[in-house]
Amino acid sequence: MAQAYTVDSQWRNRVELIHGRDQIVAFLTRKWNGEREYRLIKELWGFRNNRMAVRFAYEWHDDAGRWFRSYGNELWEFDTAGLMRRRVASINDLPIEAGDRLFHWPAGRRPDDHPGLSDLGL
Repeated sequence: MAQAYTVDSQWRNRVELIHGRDQIVAFLTRKWNGEREYRLIKELWGFRNNRMAVRFAYEWHDDAGRWFRSYGNELWEFDTAGLMRRRVASINDLPIEAGDRLFHWPAGRRPDDHPGLSDLGL
């Protein structure tokens, strides 16, 4: 997955500044080890030239079994080869009850027929 980013890619995720592929791999490893049963939906917000904006929501639980829905926006910038050279993410976490979850599918890619963010009113 890290090959999708430039060697010197720069990220801001919440308040964390991340520089380069090695730090991206370390960050994603730490993130996905702590966010269990992660389910993500992204929706294109806009694009122009080499920049894109998406909005997203994902659901996950921590090691204690507490569920969250995380909402946010990402801004992406790509180099001429199509690799991401910059990512800026703003994210807010909302504690939810397990019964309030909206993202139900087996681990892996979201099925094509599962509602998107707009369909779910998010």
